[in-house]
Amino acid sequence: MRVFITGGTGMIGRRLVRHLKDRGDTPVILSRKAEETRRDPDFRDLTVVQGDPAREGPWQEAVDGCDAVCNLAGQNVFGKRWNAEIKRQIRDSRVYGAERIVEAIARAKQPPRILVEGSAIGYYGNHDDEELTESSPSGSDFLAVVCRELEEAARQVEPLGVRLATIRTGVVLGKGEGALGIMEPIFKLGGASPIGNGGHPFRPATGRQWMSWIHIDDILGIFLLALDHPEARGPINGTSPNPTRNVDFSRTLARLLHRPFLPIGPPDLALSLMLGEVAQVVTKGQKVLPTRALQLGYRFLYPDLAEALQAALEPDRVSTEPASSQAEHPG
Repeated sequence: MRVFITGGTGMIGRRLVRHLKDRGDTPVILSRKAEETRRDPDFRDLTVVQGDPAREGPWQEAVDGCDAVCNLAGQNVFGKRWNAEIKRQIRDSRVYGAERIVEAIARAKQPPRILVEGSAIGYYGNHDDEELTESSPSGSDFLAVVCRELEEAARQVEPLGVRLATIRTGVVLGKGEGALGIMEPIFKLGGASPIGNGGHPFRPATGRQWMSWIHIDDILGIFLLALDHPEARGPINGTSPNPTRNVDFSRTLARLLHRPFLPIGPPDLALSLMLGEVAQVVTKGQKVLPTRALQLGYRFLYPDLAEALQAALEPDRVSTEPASSQAEHPG
């Protein structure tokens, strides 16, 4: 299978590229820095196309003749303190990127049969203790609106006869990257405590909000499931079947790092002063369940938080079982 990938140098994309190569598929990588990407050992001997996925350009011709597209592009939500311009970039990189991919597929003489679109559980907004599945409605905060607009743009590919699977990814656990890349050095330095207290700016944090996490190997497995399974279409939650509260996540991580744990943390106001508006992303949460992935037969490698964190913290760990083997086609 020839797979066109945007965001291929990111946390999920890099592993997806590596796994597709190992199983004999042909990844085609879109990159804003094509020459730099070609020098990366993970991308040697691959076709790397120069281009910005949010802008029209000659890169769109490379979609022609591919069997599938995985769209993972989007500006890092936590990369910079939010202001009007950063929020515009976060939104436009995702929504315009989906629109340009749909345009490329529409123009192709030999169009792909599959589009796997990367979204996020931010789609749901804050729902306190409510259990959320793929049929739950979208929220109304900034990230919820961005995810909703992104998904609406990607759905325009369906009238073209292309199967669309949209992966709403949760908090991904991987060594030195994502959430752990931020939390591990802080916990090692000063110990651990919960964050988030239900919205009151001055009360100490108790961490009662839910964290819908997933190990990096399992989110890779769900993306492969979406590529390979003919019944995988529509939204699919990329989360563990066992979400946890922030306080329990922090306590477990502290134990594995052999660091002290304090049962209360800084008030939300302190985080808002440090991080700005993006602090709301970590002080609030949602309890998201992977209902569709389980229906499709996906078997999680790491359904338990402690095992997932232990595996993610191990240096130079390599999965012992290919993620794609974890999906069983029902029936």
